[in-house]
Amino acid sequence: MAEQTIALEQPILSRNERLATELRDRFARTGTYVVNVLSSPGSGKTSTILATNERLAARGLRCAVIEGDIASDVDAVRMKEAGMPAIQINTGGLCHLEGNMIGQAVDAFDDAVGLDAIDVIFIENVGNLVCPVDFDLGENLSIMILSVPEGDDKPLKYPGIFQHAGALLLNKVDVAPAFDFDFDAYGSTLDDLNPTAPRFEVSATRGQGMDAWCDWLAEEIEAARTSQA
Repeated sequence: MAEQTIALEQPILSRNERLATELRDRFARTGTYVVNVLSSPGSGKTSTILATNERLAARGLRCAVIEGDIASDVDAVRMKEAGMPAIQINTGGLCHLEGNMIGQAVDAFDDAVGLDAIDVIFIENVGNLVCPVDFDLGENLSIMILSVPEGDDKPLKYPGIFQHAGALLLNKVDVAPAFDFDFDAYGSTLDDLNPTAPRFEVSATRGQGMDAWCDWLAEEIEAARTSQA
């Protein structure tokens, strides 16, 4: 029998694209803005979401979180303690979230509080710089968070996720003096990879730069609402 190669990636991605389209239509009907938060582990996704929620809540926006982790519910507990509805997804080893998982989480939100009562959903994706890029989750915006301790050369090593992002956040800038992070080299690399995405230098825990990021995000949310009206 001759060798055959069966490509599994195409049907998996095709199914996910269909689910993502259904999710995007569903979010549009309820006016829910969705942010897919991407990064490597330890970059500060959770602290950035918490700090962003605090500022958006002050503007009257109601936020919720879908937490994606290989195991545990530590981050979801933190979100709930901060007053945000949160759904935990444990992937059991899978390095990304997929549309069917998001659909189940959204159903849970709809049953618990009503999806139309949620203005913004943050999807805290699994900490990985490769796999999540291939899976559309019906989001309005994907953001990439890099932290200073990871190094200014990360975009060179993982260009795809930096090219994919609609906004780029550099977190933990408050500790930059303790690390050999070349801001000029980092900026130059992004100029080549993704010159149009807005960039924000922030410290989620200290608050530095968070107002500028949240001002921009609030404008994007309002623009999406206007276009859907």
